[in-house]
Amino acid sequence: MLSKQILLGGAALVLVFVSFFSYPGKAEAALCEDAEILGAALITDICWDCMFPLKIAGVTLSPGDRENPPGEAGSPLCACDNNGIPEPGIVMSMWEPARLVEFPRQAGCSPTLGGAQIGADPQYIGGKDQGDIESSFYHYHYFSFPLFVMMELFSPSSCHDGYLDFDMMYLSEIDPTWNNSELAYFLTPESSMVANPIAGAACPADAVAATAGWPLDSLFWCAGSWGSIYPLSGNNYGSHGVIRSTSLLKSRLLASLHRKGFARKTMGDDALCEPKIYPMLPKSQYKFSLMHPRAETDRAHVMGESVARWGLGRIIPGVATTPVYLTWRLNDCCNTL
Repeated sequence: MLSKQILLGGAALVLVFVSFFSYPGKAEAALCEDAEILGAALITDICWDCMFPLKIAGVTLSPGDRENPPGEAGSPLCACDNNGIPEPGIVMSMWEPARLVEFPRQAGCSPTLGGAQIGADPQYIGGKDQGDIESSFYHYHYFSFPLFVMMELFSPSSCHDGYLDFDMMYLSEIDPTWNNSELAYFLTPESSMVANPIAGAACPADAVAATAGWPLDSLFWCAGSWGSIYPLSGNNYGSHGVIRSTSLLKSRLLASLHRKGFARKTMGDDALCEPKIYPMLPKSQYKFSLMHPRAETDRAHVMGESVARWGLGRIIPGVATTPVYLTWRLNDCCNTL
């Protein structure tokens, strides 16, 4: 009798899993492609040089293609509280692959999960109809991807944010503010001050700074050459191509997740002991490398950097058109002794 109950319980779990993750037939596969991320791409499609510069106690052990941003930790030594007792340590700074974000062409589709269909009905999910205005809309899926932790590489136990494995953290299909710009306004009331042509006139300076080195964190409403970060929704006006449109949206989703507390600040002297809740987007904390369709394996691009420098020829029309970005995060950590 007990064995029969266990068998029935296991069958129920299988049915629940199949109902939530299903795999498309040939007709659906044309829209929901398999990015083949969980395979050989974990080695071949990673920009391994993007982890540099690597610094320990303020000494650069290995330089990268650019210096770290101005907001990095400046002290070589540190101390973290452990039940009221300060533990001394040394500061280690490195870039870690921390998150994956995908922008499928079909709601409920996950190329990162091999083309699986997440339990979402496209009939009830989508962007707001903009009428005759030329626009685009993408959903996104946000994954934890602590690659160095999963491979047990270069990551002391005191220098991670608690995510130890590959897992889905957030999906826009369940977020009403992503579907509607008016609702997004109530999450970010400051957009009434910066989502206008006057504030947008400052964004070319951010575009130049990002293409030359690092974006300007003071211009928090700008995503450089990609456009305006506000409003924090999936609606993008104008025809800018898949790469530029999704690049702008990855800036917006990070800003939205920081505002919700799902993304933390890991850069700077105030984040040495643990990641901090930071409601504004620290733009220079992040850089990105495309993993699919055509991977960036030589260098990473920063937020707002001109697509002409890194994004040409990355989409394969009619074959592979769903971008999957690897998000690199500067981790300033107090490695306690």
